[in-house]
This record gives sequence, structure tokens and C-alpha cells, in this order.
Amino acid sequence: MTTYGERTSLEHLSTTAEAVARAVEEVIEGKPEVVRLALTVLLAEGHLLVEDVPGVGKTMLAKALARAVDCSVARVQFTPDLLPSDITGVSVFDQQRRDFEFRPGAVFAQVVIGDEINRASPKTQSALLESMEEGQVTVDGRTYELPRPFMVVATQNPVEMEGTYPLPEAQRDRFMARVAIGYPAPEAELRMLRTHGAHSPLERLRPVAHTDDLLKLIEAVREVHVEEALYRYAVELVDATRRHPELRLGASPRATLHLLRAARASAALAGRDYVIPDDVQALAVPVLAHRLLPTAQAQLNHRSADRIVAEIVQRLAVPDPSPGRRVGPQAAGGRSA
Repeated sequence: MTTYGERTSLEHLSTTAEAVARAVEEVIEGKPEVVRLALTVLLAEGHLLVEDVPGVGKTMLAKALARAVDCSVARVQFTPDLLPSDITGVSVFDQQRRDFEFRPGAVFAQVVIGDEINRASPKTQSALLESMEEGQVTVDGRTYELPRPFMVVATQNPVEMEGTYPLPEAQRDRFMARVAIGYPAPEAELRMLRTHGAHSPLERLRPVAHTDDLLKLIEAVREVHVEEALYRYAVELVDATRRHPELRLGASPRATLHLLRAARASAALAGRDYVIPDDVQALAVPVLAHRLLPTAQAQLNHRSADRIVAEIVQRLAVPDPSPGRRVGPQAAGGRSA
């Protein structure tokens, strides 16, 4: 049974999340679903990969999300000559103290914007692995804790574009979700011309949530209830990617955890203290697809990982709230599964 305190937390979460979403949407015109996914990842304590062609607002989305929340922000422009120590930090010998002093790198911020992450070498990209998974950095044998909340918002151009390196599988697996912004609708582009032509809306964007509020919201998301049947449903979804004949690499157990954490955040944003199958289904493609590797034959047949995951969701039976019962794929929330 939902208590008064839980209802108050969810109401506060919804109100604060709506304020953040409105602030970001003033900068990113006509993409409410992209903004919602970014908020979902933030509240689920994940990391977001924004992948699309140049000029559609990838970096603008990351900056707007960071500015809407009163958190420390660091931006890293990934280039081929960027060093791992530029990200994690370096120990420098202090002549006066006669001792080494650690100088933190850009990763020591609550929101880290990695711009065009796939333009750096895989060695430099891997400098983020420990921080993204464990919330800490180890330099010269010493471990330093990162601030909370901690989120990496990385942008990248498609790998077929000149001067880019594909992200290592271990790196991609640490991103909770991937989103493609896409080109705006003509009406949204017209509004953008009117509002962005004279000045940048980022200049007027002020924080609408503070760090303490955000930490409370994250704690509230953790308390969202998940039925046992939905745990099994998430496992079946992920397991289906491992057995699919068109995939040579399926989703990892980390992907299952990310899927459930994101589903909790999505439910909380919808004002619910429980997860429903629709939450899991809606997040299956953005959470799972970027981790998968299609076979060579699937690529020749133009079968993308996104399409394969969508077909798995469509085919898999949806759990019924009643214990021990299962229903067909058309029964979840009145929507196709």
C-alpha cells in the first residue's frame, strides 16, 4: 500500500522532473521523448550516449540537461591527441611540499559532457570505464571517489563518418541508454529559427533543481516496486538477445540491471510507484540495442540491432499481474508488445 510519504515523494519527483523537462525543451525544440529519456537515465543513475549526425543538437542537449540541474559540470572535447590523464587527472610533484599532489581531471564533476567521444583513441575512451561503473578513479595506486550524482553524457557521430573510432564493447555496455535526436519537424525548426537566431537559449537557462533535490529523487526512484513477473520478463528479453541467430553478441547482465533501473525511473516520472510491462517495453530498444553486435549476414540484410530488439519485444509474451499467468503480446496496457 502506498503511504502518504511515498505519494509526496512521487508528487515532488513528478513536479521537479516536469520543471527540468520544460527547461530543457526550451533549448531542444520538438523532442520531448528525447528529453524524457535523458531524464529517465539521470534519475536511474545511468549514463547517456547521444548518437547522431552533426548539427542536430547533441551537445546542446547535454549542456541544457546539465544547466537545468544545479550540478557541477565539466566538458571534454574528445580528439585523437587527448590523453587518459586529461580525463582522470594526474599526480604532479610539488617542489615546495616535496610530495606528489593529485590534480583532478575533467571526470571529477557531477555531469561530464564527453563531446564526440568516438574521435578519441580507444585507449583514451577506456579512461572512463572505472568511473562510469564504480563512481571512482584510480591514479598511481590511489582511489578517489567521484561526486554524486554522477552522469556521463557522451555524444558521438556515426562510426562510418571520417575521423571516428568505434566505441569498445565494454564502453558501450556502460551506457545505460542510447538516443538519436534526429532532424526536427519543420514547425519545430521554424520555432528554432525564431528563438535561436538572435541568441542562444542556453544563455537564459537557469537551474530549476538542486543537487540535494536530485539525490532525493534518485532515492525515491529506487523504492519503486517491481513485481516478480517483471523481473522474469526482463531476464527473458535479455536472454532472447543472447540466443538470437542474427546477433553474435547479446546483452550482458549489466544490461538487465540497467533495463530495470530505467523502468523504475520511467514509472516514477509517470507518477507511479510500481513498474508495468509498458515501462520495460518502451525502454528495451534504447537500453539494449547499442550493446548488441549483429552478424555479418544480418548487416548485409540491413537488419539493425534496433529492429531485432523491437521484434523480440513484439514476439515475447507479456507477463500478467496475476501470479502464474501470461498473456499474449497485445495485452500490455492496450498496446502492442
